[in-house]
Amino acid sequence: MSILAKNVTKIYGKQKALDNVSFEIKKSEIVGFLGPNGAGKSTMMKIITGYIPPTSGIVEVNGLNIFEHSLEIKRQIGYLPEQNPLYYEMYVKEFLEFIAKLYGIKNVHQRVKEMIDICGLEIEQHKKIKALSKGYKQRVGLAQALIHNPSVLILDEPTSGLDPNQLEEIRQLIKHLGKDKTVMLSTHIMQEVEAVCNKVIIIHRGKIVASDSIQNIKQISSSTKIIIEFSIALSEKHFSHLPIKNLEQLSPSRWKMESDHPDISKELMQIALKNNCTILNLSKEELKLEEIFKALTQSQIPN
Repeated sequence: MSILAKNVTKIYGKQKALDNVSFEIKKSEIVGFLGPNGAGKSTMMKIITGYIPPTSGIVEVNGLNIFEHSLEIKRQIGYLPEQNPLYYEMYVKEFLEFIAKLYGIKNVHQRVKEMIDICGLEIEQHKKIKALSKGYKQRVGLAQALIHNPSVLILDEPTSGLDPNQLEEIRQLIKHLGKDKTVMLSTHIMQEVEAVCNKVIIIHRGKIVASDSIQNIKQISSSTKIIIEFSIALSEKHFSHLPIKNLEQLSPSRWKMESDHPDISKELMQIALKNNCTILNLSKEELKLEEIFKALTQSQIPN
């Protein structure tokens, strides 16, 4: 087990930022840590990395308690916080060499060169960090999180500020790193989660509301979206007896709806037979991760 959180609570004054949070992340899993702003994501990540203590509860990384073995844990974790702390007056290469020496890396120049290549910083390595775009500053932050070759990566909004090409490159890098590292990342981009993660943890108001594979998370709702097109125009009254919701007319003969009834396709075929017409097209799709996320964090699970 790479990360274990058990009954973690964090209280700031009268505010409970985390409320009895428990979850597990296995070795080599890429886990999306999701939640609205203020849900407790960054607080949990800071606790895992040892930056702040929990009010109560236990956190272990690779079987070691984060406060009993804080120095050893810091050697095993790479952390990219949401507010990327960089030394703006330093040059990119100079900064990475500085970080490498702090970790006691033996072949500093070789390791820095590897990080510059991996994170796509070749053309920027001789610039001052303050002169970089936000996207390249993120790359420098990722390079410093990786430079000591940690077994666990904690990435808080790692693709913030990246253009579409840079975003895809970082996604591919995270997927590659996940082959032999445990990666926990927070993001508001659901497409990013589906592209790189194999597990999702959703937190809302300091509590875990879902923790499972993306496939299982999507099955949290039995609702199915249906788009159907008939050979003739129909009206809303033709569907009034059906177990459906969110009925929407897309054209005189084309309709969109949701249903959790297992025999809804048969019911729609009966409508076609009764009205002496045919079904030209019928498509079904499960709810998207973004829709599940909205439902869970608005305290309304679709059913």
